[in-house]
Amino acid sequence: MEVSQLRSGSLFANRFEIEKPAGKGGMGTVYRARDRQSGDAVALKLLRAEQVRADEAARFAREAQLLAELRHFGIVAYVAHGQTAEGQLYLAMEWLEGEDLSRRLSRGPLPLRDCIQLFDQVAEALSTAHARGVIHRDLKPAKI
Repeated sequence: MEVSQLRSGSLFANRFEIEKPAGKGGMGTVYRARDRQSGDAVALKLLRAEQVRADEAARFAREAQLLAELRHFGIVAYVAHGQTAEGQLYLAMEWLEGEDLSRRLSRGPLPLRDCIQLFDQVAEALSTAHARGVIHRDLKPAKI
């Protein structure tokens, strides 16, 4: 099933029930979905099938595998990844409710105490990733 055809209520990869689109990024589209195995809400990231080159597919698979190996409260939790029979690559992660830093900053600056706490949390998460040889190359407020 192509990404553009996913509608609320449709089943993806015989596991994830699509609830709604959540956003688009450089590599694909993200949906809020319900994992039928656990009942939990997930962020389902689908690589754009029409634009997939071999190197992009390999990068996506590496991202999924690395996320599966990382465990930290400041790093989104891995749920599953794979490829459908039709060739659609996907990565399912825990669904996080809340507001990203970019949106929060649009309302005004953070108090200094909150900045220090956030800095500590991000640095600790990055340290965990760096210890595993992972370098985040696209860190920005919208991803925090």
